[in-house]
Amino acid sequence: MNLPPSEKSRGVALALCIPLGVFGAHRFYAGKIGTGLLQLCSFGGLGLWWLYDVILIVSGEFRDEDDRKVSQWEPHGTAAMGGIPQEFVEELEALRREVTDLSERVDFTERLLADPRRREPPTKSD
Repeated sequence: MNLPPSEKSRGVALALCIPLGVFGAHRFYAGKIGTGLLQLCSFGGLGLWWLYDVILIVSGEFRDEDDRKVSQWEPHGTAAMGGIPQEFVEELEALRREVTDLSERVDFTERLLADPRRREPPTKSD
């Protein structure tokens, strides 16, 4: 039986498995709802089942609900578009602009607070 690889992403499965694997998130992603619920109820088989799944995903042997290997790192459909979806690139650029703007504001505020003339209270001159 030579099935084609799953359209599910191995990278997404691993990214879900590492922080949320004890809750079965990667199994829900792969369409394995039943075993996902079992992992959710048993906290990833007290960590052992979770560790086993991490090893399966890293080695490329993890399978989806149709028993196809989840072996491709890139999500289905992004390879034809150059690897990264355009919406993601645009959102990343907007985030960079916001972080740069916030960084400039923090620098300005630090300079204002560091100015010794602004630290001393004004003196009364009668």
